[in-house]
Amino acid sequence: MKRVLFLLMITLMAGTVVAQPKNRRQQQTQQQGAQSQNQGMSMRARLMFPTAIDMPEDVVWRRDIYREIDLSKNANGGLYYPVEPIDRQVNLFTYIFKLALNGYIPVYEYRLDGNESFSDSSRVDIKTILENHKIHHTESNGKLHVDNSDIPSAEVKLYYLKESAYYDQANSSFHRKVLALCPVMFREDDYSSLSSDDAFDSGSLSLESDSHSYSKYPLFWVKYSDLEPFLSRQSIMTSNLNNAATMSMDDYFTLNRYEGTIYKTNNMLGKTLAQICGNDTVKLNAEQKRIEAELKAFEQNIFGDKARKDSLDSIAKLDPRDVKAAKKGKRTSRRSTATVKKSKPAKSSSGSSSGSVRMSVRRQRH
Repeated sequence: MKRVLFLLMITLMAGTVVAQPKNRRQQQTQQQGAQSQNQGMSMRARLMFPTAIDMPEDVVWRRDIYREIDLSKNANGGLYYPVEPIDRQVNLFTYIFKLALNGYIPVYEYRLDGNESFSDSSRVDIKTILENHKIHHTESNGKLHVDNSDIPSAEVKLYYLKESAYYDQANSSFHRKVLALCPVMFREDDYSSLSSDDAFDSGSLSLESDSHSYSKYPLFWVKYSDLEPFLSRQSIMTSNLNNAATMSMDDYFTLNRYEGTIYKTNNMLGKTLAQICGNDTVKLNAEQKRIEAELKAFEQNIFGDKARKDSLDSIAKLDPRDVKAAKKGKRTSRRSTATVKKSKPAKSSSGSSSGSVRMSVRRQRH
């Protein structure tokens, strides 16, 4: 009897010992799978962006510029169409909206002064944006859902874009990098009692069009570094004549293919160009052109003024006929100079000519 009980106890202990490592192995397998999945995602992200360039923090020259990207221009039209998704083709706002709705990217509030802040306190819930701008949505089990027809992509006709032009002294190169985007929604109003300055301060600007009045509402800021991993997966059309000419949205922004007017630069007064120039449109346009010219001049003259050419470069660009004529003229001038020197009589030390006859008259004694 004792022997039977002893064998039974050994059997139970063996089963416990076998079961415990099995559970541990399952837990370890799950943990390793999760870790490998996370490592795989980060590895794929790194492989997708081997040439992504981050702006150094210790650059010697930098200028932050804010632009208005008007989607009605041909250069920016690819960001607007298609207004509603067609298969896998979506415009930029629909893409950003779905990424934010599903929690893939954070969005930040548009402040009243127009400046962006990417701190944790400035993050805004996407549900708050939906409620503030009356975008129809449903919620089930704590998850938001918005139909494609309810996404206001047709009303987003403008983007605020922040870019930084900087000189990287580490590799002696000039770059223009996009830092942030803010979609701006246009909506028709019955009336608008805000002036242009007050409208800008409040984040909306009233535009008169025929008998309608439109106000634009900046929705939120999004960091371009958060968007960058996703924009490479979405293509954009770049030509009206050739529909096969496409590129990724990331390449579109990285290559600075967009066109936009400058509305603000970082300055010590914190003012926009409209606040500096007032209602003078001519002065505003001149200021925008001046800033663009400064950027272009700095980029072109990083390694010195190109107008000052080296002598060898100027000779290389001359016409061979002109070079031949110039050499012939030099030979002719040298010959004429030599002839003049040869025909000129030599002077003696007394200053008289050596070719003249010297006569001396002596008095004779008688």
